[in-house]
Amino acid sequence: MCTGKCSQCIGIALLPLAICAIISNLLLYFPNGEVLEASRITDLVWFFHGILGAGILIFLPAVMMLGAGGAGWCANRCGMLLSILFAVLGAAGGVYCVIISSLGLINGPLCDVGDEVYIYPFRNDTFVDNYLFNTTTWSICKKPENIILWNIVLFSLLLAIGTIEAVLCLIQVINGLVGFICGTSLRKRKVSADVAGM
Repeated sequence: MCTGKCSQCIGIALLPLAICAIISNLLLYFPNGEVLEASRITDLVWFFHGILGAGILIFLPAVMMLGAGGAGWCANRCGMLLSILFAVLGAAGGVYCVIISSLGLINGPLCDVGDEVYIYPFRNDTFVDNYLFNTTTWSICKKPENIILWNIVLFSLLLAIGTIEAVLCLIQVINGLVGFICGTSLRKRKVSADVAGM
């Protein structure tokens, strides 16, 4: 199989993941569907890990990989080299999303614990006492309603998306290296052999 076609398949897989990451990150700005003041939104959301890391930084390599499968690219080593560079950029975006999402899950949300006092009630939890494993502690957050579940679902989704994107981009790095070193298509070798046999 042409390594350019493999690049195209990876690019097709990355596009919907990037769109889902952007939507998930945007939803984190509206806890439980509510519009809040910026100071009452969990601080890690402002790192734009889904919009920038798993979104925009994935669109660039995805578009490049889609082009790598197009006509004229299959024997183009320069194109494969460019796809490697963009795949490294995409992998970095995916890893960035994984790191911020992990911190978001570990630290928990910013919420009103009563009398309009917004704090991070779970930020200093130990791993054993973490709120993720003890749902009885969730009642400490009064507002926004369902904020803990909202954050867990969206940060977990972003964690999974970032992981998949990073893995796909690393596969493209290997694919691109094979295409760059060995050539990207057997068709070129076949034409050379046919010419030599004449």
